[in-house]
Amino acid sequence: MTLKELNIFYHLCEDSHISNLAKKLGLTQSAISLAIKSLEKKVDEQLFDRLGKKLVLNERGRFFRQKTEPHFMALNDAKNLFKNDKISGILKITSSKTIGDYITPQIIFDFLNSHLHVEIKKDIQNSKNIINLVKNYEIDMGFIESVCDDPDIIKKEIKKDRLVVVTSDKRLKNKTCYIDELLNKKWLLREKGSGTRDIFLNSIGDTAKELKVFMEFNEFEEAKTILFNNPQTITCLSKFVVEKELQREDLFEVTLKNLEIERKLYLIYHKNKYKSKLFVEFENSLRAPLIT
Repeated sequence: MTLKELNIFYHLCEDSHISNLAKKLGLTQSAISLAIKSLEKKVDEQLFDRLGKKLVLNERGRFFRQKTEPHFMALNDAKNLFKNDKISGILKITSSKTIGDYITPQIIFDFLNSHLHVEIKKDIQNSKNIINLVKNYEIDMGFIESVCDDPDIIKKEIKKDRLVVVTSDKRLKNKTCYIDELLNKKWLLREKGSGTRDIFLNSIGDTAKELKVFMEFNEFEEAKTILFNNPQTITCLSKFVVEKELQREDLFEVTLKNLEIERKLYLIYHKNKYKSKLFVEFENSLRAPLIT
């Protein structure tokens, strides 16, 4: 198999439309088809299912990608080793909502500003989905806000965070309450799979069974808008998310008696992930501004 065939294979893993890829790589559709057929013949396996004009990666293709992509990246690095010293390439990262909205944007901006030959593809999903993306080699690294003990995943703490219970109800300003005193409020919680939601419910123990979720939300601004206009509502969010609103007294923190909810935020990647020069440079850029 050739580097060209493998390069086409990995590109098709990202975009199954041959016509799109042909334009991107400057090749004909027939050249791409011939390269994939040649690769499949050499490995003696069908790596894609043919669905009309699309080539959809199948289970054997996913396995082949998992086993070969780190080595392909290493070969590419070796090939370009003496060409120049510039950091270049595409990095795929996915962050949890809190980290992706409030922590990493400036980090990514600064990195791109210093490395003009780099592209960073970023996305925001909940922590559970991010772990699966890392396990399936679909992203280079993830940032999560929940515990992950999967043996296939390397986990590094990047920051500590505190979860706070907040409301716009002025009667609760500077109040300290037991969690069960707040069960009569209309609770807003993040969607299932969210690290914030899981840690909050685990922290309040058996009381979680009595807490009735009035409404779920995916976007922080959605939750804040509801809180501002409906004093009977309450939620639990990262201090990062509501810091400005607490300072302006648009929202009020309700201190919980005998309960302080802290968590760690993590960088994760697959234990077999090949650490390219770009990967290492970006990981190093996180340390100074994030870890406190």
